[in-house]
Amino acid sequence: MTDASADFSPQRYARVGGLLYLIIIVAGINGELFVRGSTIVSGDAAATARNLMTAQLLWRTGIAGDLVMHICDVGLMLVFFVLLRPVSRNLAMLAVLFNLIQTSVLVANKLTLLQPLFLLGNAEYLKAFTPQQLEALSYVSLRTHDSGFGFGLIFFGMECLVVGYLIFTSGYFPKTLGVLMQAAGVCYLTNSFALILAPALASRLFPFILLPPFIGELSMALWLLVKGVDLSRWPGRHESVGSLQAFQAR
Repeated sequence: MTDASADFSPQRYARVGGLLYLIIIVAGINGELFVRGSTIVSGDAAATARNLMTAQLLWRTGIAGDLVMHICDVGLMLVFFVLLRPVSRNLAMLAVLFNLIQTSVLVANKLTLLQPLFLLGNAEYLKAFTPQQLEALSYVSLRTHDSGFGFGLIFFGMECLVVGYLIFTSGYFPKTLGVLMQAAGVCYLTNSFALILAPALASRLFPFILLPPFIGELSMALWLLVKGVDLSRWPGRHESVGSLQAFQAR
């Protein structure tokens, strides 16, 4: 059996977390901008349907990439919990719960991206509808995905606020990162509630309102990957090692 203190390393968790976060960011940008952004024609159901059916492999690849992103979400939840529980175990767990709801909503929401492929297929039962009706239903499904995405980001925005607070008060991460993460949370919440309450305002805010989250999350990912934790100020190291030793002794 290896020594527990050698097995447990906050810095190792930080490096893994940074890599997972970068994968999440890249997969998210690819899905939203390069896959859906190049396929969906705003307000034109027929053109969107044509694009989708001529690029089915790209569309399915985008969905698969999104699911990989959400797998990474689960790993990142664990990393943040381990790295931030020395500040407050309860708040670190609260952040996990918010993120878990976000990920669950977004994974379920991926079904709305598969529905257009079903509607625009050649199944016999679809002949009960006209092509125009099927195109319209497909477009409605894609609009539903946008709303579902916004719903999920409400919970992610709350997670960013909690994580930002924990980072700010940790002492072993820069306070600036905490402020950036909280700014990201505010932007996500503003954008999502605007989609629900004032869609016209949301369309004016987008995409500029997502720039602070991009800066904050990319900064957090790169810091975890390159700098990691200030081990000289890591207060939970011995406590965490002791917990791991007790677990291994069972």
